[in-house]
Amino acid sequence: MAAETSAPATGIAPATGADAEQPVTEADVRRIVREEVERAFRKDPGSKHAAIIASKGTLDWAYPPLILATAAAAAGMQTSVFFTFYGLNIIHKELGPKLKVDPVGNPAMPMPVPMPDVVTAMPGMLSFASSMMRKRFAAHNVATIGTLLDSAREMDVRLIACQMTLDVFGYDQGDFIEGVEFGGAAAFMSEARRSHVTVFV
Repeated sequence: MAAETSAPATGIAPATGADAEQPVTEADVRRIVREEVERAFRKDPGSKHAAIIASKGTLDWAYPPLILATAAAAAGMQTSVFFTFYGLNIIHKELGPKLKVDPVGNPAMPMPVPMPDVVTAMPGMLSFASSMMRKRFAAHNVATIGTLLDSAREMDVRLIACQMTLDVFGYDQGDFIEGVEFGGAAAFMSEARRSHVTVFV
């Protein structure tokens, strides 16, 4: 009589048939990434902080700091954005909704047809280029600057306006959207020195 064999006493039944090779699902990947991020946060608290400087005030340059800030916050990072010089336009009540993109001296900007600077500098081209950019963003379901600002505030991203620039440009604190904090370079540095992720835009 042949000797009977039994599975090792591991407490886990061996996988058979279709259960032997379970495919990795998107949920599995998300769980693994989340666990790795949480492990990194526990190992190094500095990796929980992101500090971003927004120094430019045109439509095209308003997107990078806000997209990065909301992405960092969504990943669980404590995020702050320091708006200085022309970057103040992004959070200004009146100037923010009217941000424009200038095609002059911007050779990387996609245009319907190649245009020399003498054409892009003509009256009306600034509004045309800005309208074209907004339509292109909308066609690809890209959030507006206002929506990104709302999302940032909902995720507790700190929006810090440079007080020195306010004074130089003659702005008042009441000129800016709700939720904006005000401080100097030291206020930003207190955040940046604790952050592994620092970005200048």
